[in-house]
Parts: sequence; structure tokens; C-alpha cells
Amino acid sequence: MTVLTNHKKKDRRALIQDDETKELLSRSLQYLKSGYPVHYIGPSGAGKTSLALALAKKRNRPVMLIHGNHELNNKDLIGDFTGYTSKKVVDQYVRSVYKKDESVTETWRDGRLLEAVKNGYTLVYDEFTRSQPTTNNLFLSILEEGILPLYGSKLTEPFIRVHPAFSVIFTSNPAEYAGVYRTQDALLDRLITINVDYKDPEREALIVSEKANLVMSEARAVTSMISELRSHCSNHGPSLRASMMIATLAIESDIPIDGQNADFQRLCLDITAHTMSECLEEDQESVEKVIRDACENMKVVKE
Repeated sequence: MTVLTNHKKKDRRALIQDDETKELLSRSLQYLKSGYPVHYIGPSGAGKTSLALALAKKRNRPVMLIHGNHELNNKDLIGDFTGYTSKKVVDQYVRSVYKKDESVTETWRDGRLLEAVKNGYTLVYDEFTRSQPTTNNLFLSILEEGILPLYGSKLTEPFIRVHPAFSVIFTSNPAEYAGVYRTQDALLDRLITINVDYKDPEREALIVSEKANLVMSEARAVTSMISELRSHCSNHGPSLRASMMIATLAIESDIPIDGQNADFQRLCLDITAHTMSECLEEDQESVEKVIRDACENMKVVKE
């Protein structure tokens, strides 16, 4: 195993921008500048969130990140009264006269969506289809009328106007993923939806090499092995994250990138067996054989 040692340790969350990624970001930025929200959809581990955050950074505006989940509601997005504050004033200017005034008011805290809308942030709504469609209805008014309704807030204004610099980027998994709600057509109709799929093994090897600090020949062997496993699956096979985990842990545990090595095979089994079991729907022994065969077929071509 050969580790690149001539530069600092990479940020594993950073997006590696090859020519295709740069072109996609350029297109997406133009859509946002024209006032259209962008929606990246694709399988888990394809890099949608990293892409969305990289795009948001290009706008040079503060970024607000929201993760979709089935419990997200209007109070989380708009805000809520969080308690009470009391104010007490004691007046003894005249020694013989004692005055005390006390007032109690409710304390309001803005939700993340309201904060982003008011201040013109770039909102990244990650895996938004994991939130209930009724919650996401708020975005229909934002994208169509340019207002955020303040449902159930008890505020004096029924809505707030969207800051002209506000923009939103959505990400989601395909509809067949567990825990995903079907999005209302009215919302999808207002988004520019771009499919983000797994990259080919060579481009994935570049990412693994850069982020894990591994030479290309060994990074290529790992991503090719993961690609072979993915070919056995009709959906949801091992993602780029699996390649990153294998490369990173092999380096940290001083395990050679060698498909014949028992420790390396064990590492690959630990990282990919669960995903492959769900994909193949076979017994554990059969799944492990598929993984071991993929490891043994690995070839590290020295450059």
C-alpha cells in the first residue's frame, strides 16, 4: 500500500471537482441566479449533499442547512414561542412610596426556514422527501408567491416576504428508498431536477486518491472492486462511501490494498456485507462469497 505523503491530510467532506462536476456546478449556479431552485436527486453516496453545499458556497451568502425527517414541522421551520420573559421595575424615588411594575411577554424564536427567508440565506434542504409533504407545502408559497405564511405562529403578520437574495437547493433519494415520501407534483414542477448518479470507477478513484491520500493505482483497484459489487445489484449497491471507508481504514490500520490478503478481505466484508445482503437477498454465505470473489479479482496495476 502506498500513501501520498507530500501534502496535508485532505478534508474527506470536500467535493473533488473534475471537469464534469465543475460544469454541473456552473449550470446550477446560473439556474439559481435566474431565480430557479435546483434539486439534486440520486442514490445514497452519490455526492448530492457535497454538491449542494459546494453550489451554495459559490453564492457567497450565508448557508442554512436543513435535514429532512418525518418529524419536521411548521414550528421547526417557521419558529415558535419558547417561553416567557418577565420585566420588573421598582421605583423608590420617593422613600415613602414603593412602586413595582411587572410585565410578562412570550419569547419568540425564529425557525431555520424563517431565518433564511428573512435574511436572504442560501438554504440547502437535504433529503427533503423524508419530510412529510404537508410540511413541505410551505415551499409552494415561497417559490410561487414569494412569501412565507406564518401558520399557527400567533404573530401579527400573516406572512413575511421572501428576501430577494434567498435561494434554495434541494436534495433527495429516489422514491423507492425506505422512509421517503412522494413529493407533490406542484412542488416538483417548480424545481429544476438534476439526476446525480454514481461516477465511473476512474472518476471515483480520483476522489478516493485525493481524499484518502492514496496512490491512483490502489485507489483504482478499490473503486473497481466496489463497482463490480454494484453490478450485482439492481439498486442501492455499495456507494463511493464504501470505497472511502475501505481506503481510509486500510491506511489507518496498515492493511495492504491486496485482494488476496485476509485482513483486507475482512475489511471489505465488514463494510459491504450489509448492503450486499439487502441487495442480493441471499444467505450470508453466498453474499460473503460474492464479496471475496470481487476482492480476489482485484488487480493493482503499478504505474
